[in-house]
Amino acid sequence: MNTEQLWNRFYAKLGHLCYAIAACDKKVTPAEIQKVKELVKKDWVNLESSLDPYGSDAAYQIEILFEWLEENNPSYEVSFEEFSDFARENPQFFIPVIKERVIKTADRIAAAFAGKNKSELTLLFKLHKVLNIKHAV
Repeated sequence: MNTEQLWNRFYAKLGHLCYAIAACDKKVTPAEIQKVKELVKKDWVNLESSLDPYGSDAAYQIEILFEWLEENNPSYEVSFEEFSDFARENPQFFIPVIKERVIKTADRIAAAFAGKNKSELTLLFKLHKVLNIKHAV
């Protein structure tokens, strides 16, 4: 797999993670949807230069996957596992700056609507474990 394909897969899996964080309390709110769009533009689009198969910035895969998942309403656990499996299969990809942005993104989505609830805190804790980050949420 070339670097651009890896970035495309990462962004798609990050879309799964964003959905899992937003949906873990059984409802994806407009505030969470807006936060995902804001974070894609602010934190991910300018990170690197990979393009998706249609010539758009690959980071928009986050938003596209998130919206598709939100419309199709799968289990948040399945989406979290999609991201977790990718992280376990590609540990070399998760350099400190990537881990930091992933955690920051997940944390901000969790806080987007009425602060972080127990479901979101539990998932954030699991994310720290998946990314092998020692400190707690």
